[in-house]
Amino acid sequence: MNVFDHLFDTSKHLEKDFLLGSKETVSFEKIYSESLKIASYLKATVDQNQHITLISPNSAFFITTYLGILKSGNICVPLNFAIEQGNLDYILNTTESATVFISKPLKRKLKFNTNIHLIDEDESLEIIANQAIVDIDLDFDSNRVAEIIFTSGSTGEPKGVMISHQNIIANTDAIISYLKLTSNDVMCVVLPFFYCYGLSLLHTHLKVGGSLVLNNSFIFLGSIINDLKNHKCTGFAGVPSHFQILLKKSKTFKTEVFPNLRYVTQAGGKLHTVFIDEFTEAFPTKEFYVMYGQTEATARLSYLPPEYIKTKTSSIGKAIPNVELKIVNSNGETVTIDEEGELLARGENVMLGYFKDVETTNQVIKNGWLHTGDLAKIDKDGFIYLVARKKEIIKVGGKRVSPKEIEDVILAIPEVEDCIITGFDDELLGEAILATVVLNNTENKEHMTDKILKECSKHLSLYKIPQKIVFDKTIQLSATGKKRIK
Repeated sequence: MNVFDHLFDTSKHLEKDFLLGSKETVSFEKIYSESLKIASYLKATVDQNQHITLISPNSAFFITTYLGILKSGNICVPLNFAIEQGNLDYILNTTESATVFISKPLKRKLKFNTNIHLIDEDESLEIIANQAIVDIDLDFDSNRVAEIIFTSGSTGEPKGVMISHQNIIANTDAIISYLKLTSNDVMCVVLPFFYCYGLSLLHTHLKVGGSLVLNNSFIFLGSIINDLKNHKCTGFAGVPSHFQILLKKSKTFKTEVFPNLRYVTQAGGKLHTVFIDEFTEAFPTKEFYVMYGQTEATARLSYLPPEYIKTKTSSIGKAIPNVELKIVNSNGETVTIDEEGELLARGENVMLGYFKDVETTNQVIKNGWLHTGDLAKIDKDGFIYLVARKKEIIKVGGKRVSPKEIEDVILAIPEVEDCIITGFDDELLGEAILATVVLNNTENKEHMTDKILKECSKHLSLYKIPQKIVFDKTIQLSATGKKRIK
């Protein structure tokens, strides 16, 4: 089955609105029919199995284009709308993409070869107005590639993760199951759709007949609070920085009442325990789902049920439905309780492989198991705890240090608003530890340096104490909300 037909199986003729909000309100029926027109146009003009690029912020234009590409039997390549020209050129050349759907502001900003057909919102509306819907083969191999999501590669070149129609179907159904989503759910979306976490919100709410409120202005915290209240949102999904910013920078968020908010989800990295505690204390009746996943697994691999948020706070939980997880040591043997090893995953949501990169695919998928590159351990109750990503581990004098452990200590200091731990070259130690710290309303950096070092010495071994502490006004975020050093 084509994933388009799976997602619209029961929702295609709903008269209710799928998109809610002041900027765009669009019904299920309109999304369905306009996506079919885009699919029909592509079937007539480019046939199928072609790579079609999509560059746009979250919008009805993105959604109808994305769904139309999937339905047409072509392969969607959704790209970060903040993409650098060099990466864009690389991806267009690698995928041989000759058709690009692009929002008008980005069309003016980015450069394209003259042989590439650019379709903006205006041309898309013309297609929708004039295109007749044609029959598209329903006898469809669900193991065909549906989309390629590019992630940053270790060599500097982006890696294309090939996701099949079946991958999306399997992951969508599993997420709906454990979040208990229904047609009554309304999700406030701040995550971009070019990111697998953002796409999972689109997929799940289409499937159950729920609704989305698109908010592309997270820096305006008042707009988030207003959307949650005005549109009676039942769900909010974010990466760690979203929760940190709401808790630290909004003066009113923790005192607000959100009567319709049923649950929140957090993935895209570890949210430090201090922030989970702060959120759950402010909103004790809201369900807090800690989740873990990778683009290579379509989106999701594990979740921590809300009832364990107090007793297993730093755990990523257990496998989602129809996924197997195990932790193995360097010999490939399953670890014992509290023993560190690499986390492996198996299920229908695991990618087909990396685009045009068989060698790396074979390094990451072995005997049907996805090697996540994450170090983890398991407790006596079967709950999994991430220790660190292999590539994030800092080796100080041969000893392995997880940045997250040090960040936990520093972020617990009241004057600290944000912190990121990285390594730097050191002749004696090989690597040494650098703490980049954002302070909250204090200018006495010398005093704060002493306080940070004292707190670290109380809770950490000597080799884990930062050798350098620098202060900055902010820590830069990527378009998906993940932290990075400038």
